[in-house]
Amino acid sequence: MQMTYWLNLFTGKTWREFQAAGAKATGFREHVWSRSKGIKPGDIFLCYLVGVKRWVGLLEVTSERFRDETRIYEEEIFPVRFTVKSQAMLSPEHGVPMEAMAGKLTFFPPEATARQWSGRVRGSPSKYKPKDGEAIAAAIREAAAHPVSKPVDAKQLERPANLYKLRAKAGGEEIERVVSIPAKEEEEQTVEGASAEGQGPTHAEIQWRLLDLGSQIGLNVWAPRADRVKVWNSKVIGDVPKMLASLPNQFNEATTKTIENIDVLWLSGQSIVAAFEVEHTTAVYSGLLRMSDLLTMQPNLDIKLYLVGPDNRYEKFVREVARPTFASRPKPLHSLCGFLPYSKLCERLKEAKNVVRFLKPEFIDEIAEFYDPADEVD
Repeated sequence: MQMTYWLNLFTGKTWREFQAAGAKATGFREHVWSRSKGIKPGDIFLCYLVGVKRWVGLLEVTSERFRDETRIYEEEIFPVRFTVKSQAMLSPEHGVPMEAMAGKLTFFPPEATARQWSGRVRGSPSKYKPKDGEAIAAAIREAAAHPVSKPVDAKQLERPANLYKLRAKAGGEEIERVVSIPAKEEEEQTVEGASAEGQGPTHAEIQWRLLDLGSQIGLNVWAPRADRVKVWNSKVIGDVPKMLASLPNQFNEATTKTIENIDVLWLSGQSIVAAFEVEHTTAVYSGLLRMSDLLTMQPNLDIKLYLVGPDNRYEKFVREVARPTFASRPKPLHSLCGFLPYSKLCERLKEAKNVVRFLKPEFIDEIAEFYDPADEVD
């Protein structure tokens, strides 16, 4: 009897979570409930890691579809479920690279580019031709029997599960953007003066360090008036040299109100050189939204934008900066705003303490991390 094969997409993170939960049930989003009707016990799921672009598993379906909201995955529920039995499960490092399937699949002829075949590994569950399913299954079994380790990009392993391609009209042209739709979650609570994990730099320390750095390299600086009384290590934020008493008056009232609340500004004359939002324990989204609002009100403003936070907030930054409201801008926010991790900032400031006055504002770009969601979509 001919086997029926279906695509089952995972990220590096959801593949780990699936296995940690016992590898007994796989799930899909609610909107595929009707499409999944054709999946029957005995069918095979071909497991593919998006971003990493490797085939990593064969799962035999052992049930009809059912709904279940029991948590398996952190980011989303994936409530359309099937119980499964593993026939083969590979680590990402031992997975079968998609490039290895060139010429072996009907949708991946020799010399084809990723753009030509990527549509067939986007959206699951999708039914594959028996010939393609058999070729992929054979490659996975061979990799399981004779494993060969191949390095994997660590960032690709942490790719969010909620990336989508979005087509929108801009200036009469249709443009394509990659956006994220984060699952609903509780708003993070502000814990003033505490680090994200009870140790390490505080919000006030990072804010003071950025203001002091800007001042030392010869720029004027700005901090919200309410923050100027805050103290770190006996240093008062409002006492940083070159702190402006008021902002340049070339902006309208709405723009000025937005700018006044940005955690740190560097200015040269009347021009803003860089803006920093320090998102310590508050929601990353609020800082990005403030920057997006600023660019919406002043679309010709040419400044550097940075979201600064504990290292472990990079994943949150990645999920939020690719939201449609940010990614569908004429200039997507992710192309203008980088993530500045606490550890790198403090480390580089320590290394450069004797030459700080000779640094240029571009110094920050060397330690900031910029993220493009398009790099993670096949």
